[in-house]
Amino acid sequence: MIKKIGIAQLRVGMYVHDFNCDWMEHPFMRNRLLISSDDEIRKVIDAGIRELYIDTDRGLDANAPTAEEVRTDIERELHRIATQQPAAPVRVSVAEEIERAAQVKNQAHQLVRNVMADARLGKAVELDQVEPVVESITASILRNPGALTGLLRIKNKDDYTFLHSVSVCTLLVAFCRSLGMSAEDTRQAGLGGLLHDTGKALVPDHILNKPGRLTDEEFDIIRRHPRDGYEILLKTPGVGPVPLDITLHHHERMDGSGYPDKLPGEAISTFAQMAAIVDVYDAITADRCYHKGMPAAEALRKMHEWSKFHFHPQQVQAFIRCVGIYPAGTLVLLESGRLAVVIEPHETNLLAPKVRAFFSTKSNTYIKPLDLDLSKPLGMGGGDRILSHESPEKWRVEPMKFFGLAA
Repeated sequence: MIKKIGIAQLRVGMYVHDFNCDWMEHPFMRNRLLISSDDEIRKVIDAGIRELYIDTDRGLDANAPTAEEVRTDIERELHRIATQQPAAPVRVSVAEEIERAAQVKNQAHQLVRNVMADARLGKAVELDQVEPVVESITASILRNPGALTGLLRIKNKDDYTFLHSVSVCTLLVAFCRSLGMSAEDTRQAGLGGLLHDTGKALVPDHILNKPGRLTDEEFDIIRRHPRDGYEILLKTPGVGPVPLDITLHHHERMDGSGYPDKLPGEAISTFAQMAAIVDVYDAITADRCYHKGMPAAEALRKMHEWSKFHFHPQQVQAFIRCVGIYPAGTLVLLESGRLAVVIEPHETNLLAPKVRAFFSTKSNTYIKPLDLDLSKPLGMGGGDRILSHESPEKWRVEPMKFFGLAA
């Protein structure tokens, strides 16, 4: 049986099933292992891990809730979050925005490549080239946030570092917009998101793209990138305090376990807290050469779980409302037995987004794509509901092929 325990309950002889953290944050070569010494327990504590899952069939038991009980509680809480506040309205459909969004994605991707290349050569970032790209991203988000965020779910493993920066910028802009922040604050946050990983330009490629877990020494090198990026941006004329702060502090955690400064929650700015949420969300949903990304809906559930210690709980809730319980591009199973890809959250009901059905699980065949507004009854473009989010690999389908088609 899988159970969730607090770190104080961890004992030698327990079998760790899941460290319950961003996979990059724990210090072990394997995600599952039998705890064989007090030194290993100390390593887990030093990594800032506060809760984890154990397999009682493979090691010692503990008085703790089961994984199923924890999941039920999280689902109940997410449903509560989803009904608290409506999503921001969209101005155009995904189909109308998708072509422009694709152009913005490509433009931003190339810009980040150039920024990284210049940083490796010791050149300052040219802010006059970065700002127009942030403006283009913001304009796309204002028209329809689901189009660009959905497209950015698709990342080539070789281009992850560059597209991750584009994703963080895009999600931060959407996050700021959903919170009603000013245009200038949103612009500054967007600049910080696009430039937050500039310091990775100084990380050797063999470490950045290593197809396996990093050694302690390699982790130390990776952890230099926030300060390296900060130092690079300090040489950039006109860069503001918000991009500098986001770059330096996007790996800080509310319980003080982050880096580079181990800041406690009250010392971390709102923008850096927001960037930390967005950064981890995008990282854990992306496929890497050494790690399979989790579905976006599942990632939000993990972010909510981790917010007990690592993130600001109210901000995580706000981010969930921003992207929706089922973010754009999510594969879902409908009560009718159809698979559908989420097109965009509904403006008043995050539990009933707009989806495009394209596959029948009953006949195991593709069907003619059909757009549904799940907030409406049968006969008015709805009449179905989501049972669960699904893994594309499970059904051997590619939902993003149907994302952004003309209705």
